[in-house]
Amino acid sequence: MKIGALREISAGESRVALTPDSALQLQKLGHACVIEAGAGEKAGFSDAAYTAAGVDVLASAHAVFETVDVVVKVRAPEPAEAAMLREGQTLISFFWPAQTPELLEFCREKGATVIAMDMVPRISRAQKMDALSSMANIAGYRAVIEASNHFGRFFTGQITAAGKVPPAKVLVVGAGVAGLAAIGTATSLGAITYAFDVRPEVAEQIESMGAQFVFLEFEQAQDGAATGGYAAPSSPEFREKQLAKFRELAPEIDIVITTALIPGRPAPKLWTQDMVEAMRPGSVIVDLAAERGGNCDLTVPDEKVVMENGVTIIGYTDFPSRMAAQASTLYANNIRHMLADLTPSKDGVIVHNMDDDVIRGATVTHQGAITYPPPPPKVPAIAAAKPKEKVTEFTPEEKRAGEAAAFKAQTRNQVGLLVAGGLLIALVGAYAPASFMAHLIVFALACFVGFQVIWSVSHSLHTPLMAVTNAISGIVVLGALLQVGSSHWLVVSLASLSFLIATINIVGGFLVTRRMLAMFQKS
Repeated sequence: MKIGALREISAGESRVALTPDSALQLQKLGHACVIEAGAGEKAGFSDAAYTAAGVDVLASAHAVFETVDVVVKVRAPEPAEAAMLREGQTLISFFWPAQTPELLEFCREKGATVIAMDMVPRISRAQKMDALSSMANIAGYRAVIEASNHFGRFFTGQITAAGKVPPAKVLVVGAGVAGLAAIGTATSLGAITYAFDVRPEVAEQIESMGAQFVFLEFEQAQDGAATGGYAAPSSPEFREKQLAKFRELAPEIDIVITTALIPGRPAPKLWTQDMVEAMRPGSVIVDLAAERGGNCDLTVPDEKVVMENGVTIIGYTDFPSRMAAQASTLYANNIRHMLADLTPSKDGVIVHNMDDDVIRGATVTHQGAITYPPPPPKVPAIAAAKPKEKVTEFTPEEKRAGEAAAFKAQTRNQVGLLVAGGLLIALVGAYAPASFMAHLIVFALACFVGFQVIWSVSHSLHTPLMAVTNAISGIVVLGALLQVGSSHWLVVSLASLSFLIATINIVGGFLVTRRMLAMFQKS
């Protein structure tokens, strides 16, 4: 089959659906690749690079449509592009069938098969084809970069001779792929990062990335997870509680990044005008949902708005396109993996298997029929983790009372152990010789001290732990050498065994430590 990529004609779109590297991989599947001249220039891929990769460069989009069996592109086709589709031809691109019913019907009438990359089901096997996640990851990262550019201050806190610089406070609303990418970027830049999501199961993911989860006190159970891991619409009561929490946070937050979207619906309004007015001058809002109406009341798609109080609201809809080279590489890989599933025998023959969950879920028109919406996948989507039980927050008085009770319990246990040990020593001492008692006391003290020393070392400090155990093993070696000269065969045997085991431990400790240190050495 021949696969062809078009030059994107949508305003501001710099991505391309085929890169030289992805073309090489497609050729291994038995396909031939063509591309419209200049399609990759904005993403940094020249026509010469495509030619070197064995891709035929054609002069126009019309020539591509006339030549290929499969057309790949980024944006949904414009009317002029859709008009060039022919019966039996396959189009792979973002399509948004729920928002473009007229285009969907037009493609059905043309007899073309359309695979919408935005409809790839979110199941484990389809992650390599999940173009929405690939682009959302880039958008979340770029959102923080855009925010920092307009913020004009440090993200990280600093203490200098000239004075103290407080860290920026960032709030990320929505902890999907874009939100988690924004959290990771803001945290790595040193900002104090907060994040909110209606799905309580993502709290652990947020905290694992160094951010603080904004917990919402709500009596009613709120299950915000919908099919495929997206957020579901919230109840009016929950929404009011949510907005009240945001109003409380607004005066303290420097940067707000909103990413909340609900499939098939306009973006929910989560950051209202009064919240914007409550923010400090110089604050920045980046609305990643601008293309779907925006999460902020004052967002203007594709524009930057500066309010009277100095708050900047960024509503760009082309964040992935602003990192065109990286975005094109990831998207082209998503396309390549989709075509790999469509070419099971790797002989260059497309097999459109409608019994396959991924292919069926992404196909919106096929053989003259509209196949959207798809049936639920036979393989369940990745299950959302059950929300953890709410951790009870104790007051300082309750914490001190708990610590005192724990100390008393620990003291009772230690006194009990000392009494039992004393009685045992007294009982043994009544019948054992004095020399035995001296050795027993030294042994007991050695066990106690050794246990306390080892147990106090943090498990993450492996090298110090090795050093401590080597020191203890060295003491064992010295003790064993002193006892080897004993006249009793049992003492000599035990001393020899102790010497052997301690030596093995020392040598092993040094080898492990050396290997760990070598991991951090530059080659």
